[in-house]
Amino acid sequence: MSRGRTQAGGPGRVWTPRSGASARLAGVATGLVADALMGEPPARWHPVARFGSAMEWADRRWWRDSRATGVVYAASGIGTGIASGAMLGRLLSPFGSTAGAVALASGGRSLRQAAADVATALGHDDVEGARERLRALVGRQTGDLDAHEVARAAVESVAENTTDAVVATAWWGALGGAPGALGHRAGNTLDAMVGYRNERYRRFGWAAARADDVGAWPAARLTVVLVGLVRPTRIPAIWRAVRDSAGRHPSPNAGVSEAAVAGALGLRLGGANRYGDGIEVRPFLGHGRAPGPGDIVRVVRLQRDVTLALAALAAAGAWCLARVGRGGPAR
Repeated sequence: MSRGRTQAGGPGRVWTPRSGASARLAGVATGLVADALMGEPPARWHPVARFGSAMEWADRRWWRDSRATGVVYAASGIGTGIASGAMLGRLLSPFGSTAGAVALASGGRSLRQAAADVATALGHDDVEGARERLRALVGRQTGDLDAHEVARAAVESVAENTTDAVVATAWWGALGGAPGALGHRAGNTLDAMVGYRNERYRRFGWAAARADDVGAWPAARLTVVLVGLVRPTRIPAIWRAVRDSAGRHPSPNAGVSEAAVAGALGLRLGGANRYGDGIEVRPFLGHGRAPGPGDIVRVVRLQRDVTLALAALAAAGAWCLARVGRGGPAR
């Protein structure tokens, strides 16, 4: 008796349940490459932008200084992302739906372009223009930052969002297909909207922030591996930076990815950041020098290399699982 299901079009061949994982991994690789080549759609047509507008409307009408209400808000938003992915899965194959969802949910190219715009402005000694462009990357106040602080903010944003916008999207796409990728992007979007520790969102945004922490936890650790993979000569420095300083950061994930990038680039990240009317002093991450304007270009290249390595690993995994799934002649 044969094991598994007989593959259509291949008499005597065995197709195991792992074929679904192969299709998802191939979709992840394709979606990452599609984002790298084409980027995200314009904001006016982007489904994620429409989702954000809808959740802003819900925030204005549902807000209560209550964790319970925040749980309902977060669950509805993440559930919408998962349901949208499930609908996409009904229209397309596991490969096609995962590829489409990852391409939409991954913001790697737009992240690199936003950081490159900051670097270009600094290269022309246009600090004011660099501050203006930096607002697309960070939530902190940028109006009084000098060139070096602008550079630090850009490097930290690219480091953190390499996990959130690229690696975590791929991780959940590989595990859950389109529902996983879009559910993660929904949770990450909600965290960016309401996951602040200020008086308005300390309770209402708690659930969104915790959901994003859980969703990005494995991806942040995978980011460390990928950074080491593409910068192998820096592995000892990456390991030391993560081991010695990642746990100091208030985020269980941002500290890991930022420390890995600091080690890879020989930098020291962290310092005082202004949010609204308050100043938050972040611990130092890494053992190198303070970032300069030229380090923005270096972190953009690092993020690109991590994305390509991740796509290559996903493609290789898909190929290996497909080979195993085809198996041999049924007995």
